[in-house]
Amino acid sequence: MRGLIIGVCVLFSIIFIVSCDSVMPASLEEDQLLDGPVSGLTGAEHRQFLLGDAAFNTEIFTGQSGLGPVFVATSCGSCHAGDGKGHPFTTLTRFGQSDASGNKFLAQGGPQLQHRALPGYSGERLPDGASSSRFVAPINTGLGFMELVSDVDLLAMADPEDIDGDGISGIVNWNTIPSYVKVADGAVSHEGKYITRFGKKASVYNLLQQTANAYNQDIGITSSFEPVDVYSHLEVDPEISTQTINNVVFYLQTLKAPIQRSTEREEVIKGKDLFVGISCEKCHKQTLRTGNSHIAALANKEFHPYSDLLLHDMGSQLDDGYTEGTAKTYEWRTAPLWGLGLSPNSQGGSYYLLHDGRAHSIEEAILWHGGEAASSRQSYEQLSDADKELLITFLKSL
Repeated sequence: MRGLIIGVCVLFSIIFIVSCDSVMPASLEEDQLLDGPVSGLTGAEHRQFLLGDAAFNTEIFTGQSGLGPVFVATSCGSCHAGDGKGHPFTTLTRFGQSDASGNKFLAQGGPQLQHRALPGYSGERLPDGASSSRFVAPINTGLGFMELVSDVDLLAMADPEDIDGDGISGIVNWNTIPSYVKVADGAVSHEGKYITRFGKKASVYNLLQQTANAYNQDIGITSSFEPVDVYSHLEVDPEISTQTINNVVFYLQTLKAPIQRSTEREEVIKGKDLFVGISCEKCHKQTLRTGNSHIAALANKEFHPYSDLLLHDMGSQLDDGYTEGTAKTYEWRTAPLWGLGLSPNSQGGSYYLLHDGRAHSIEEAILWHGGEAASSRQSYEQLSDADKELLITFLKSL
């Protein structure tokens, strides 16, 4: 009897293991994931990364923990699933400014529309006369590398007068920054403004400003950095600790860069050659370099975002009538292309590209390009179908 019982138990164990193997999803390769830390962190840095990860991806706010009362989302991760691009359901609406004279609607809820609200409250509505634009949340990975590109390098890439005559005249965005932001060593200023680089309009200086502002504007959470409540417009006690903000900033700084896939495939290599050949790489620059950093894993590293982090005239079809800093209504920061091929993983299996998600394929996004990019778009349109497919294959490998 004992032998029979043991045999049954062994058989049950085998069936259980086989059953689990058949239903558990296979683990994804590293190049299929956008989350995860950059390599080379110290033990202490890795612990802070995990604390920031937990705050960003698992903490869901309620009315009891400070949510709202008006808000866009209830957590950071709800807009950045798997640290990837957002879905139109979580699109942000920015409003209030159509020129560089400043936002005149700050007292009416600007610069961001909090359209959701706790019970008993009403979400905001766009004020009469305010210009607005809808922004899909970007991917989070590799941000720490982009934060460390020097102002000198950005200015070297800029060509506001198109001196080289190539039709590309990228410019930096000069903007005012909050008093709590510490400018980087070697930062360049102009008439009291600094070069900003994050956001669709490159209007945010660094990841501390981005994080504190997102908690405040997206979730209605005040902090020691952004203490003014978005509903009452009064300064209130912090609803999130400074340490948690710092942990999330560190998490965003040390998320790994997206890893390109299938780099040895002939189709990918040929597609990259076409990408460079029709001058896409003039704005979507393959390689940038970080400067010094107290995070050794990020210091003085080459990385490949396929962006120059500059503003470019994208033509009338992408003119949304809204701007931030010194950017014009038709100027947008070059979107980094790394992670592009993984976008559907966080966007419900589909593509929602460009600043507002209007493009539902990579080709459609290309065809919306105008202004400084019109020549590259026309060159793409003149490619054979086979070459177009090669170029798209390359972009999907990023």
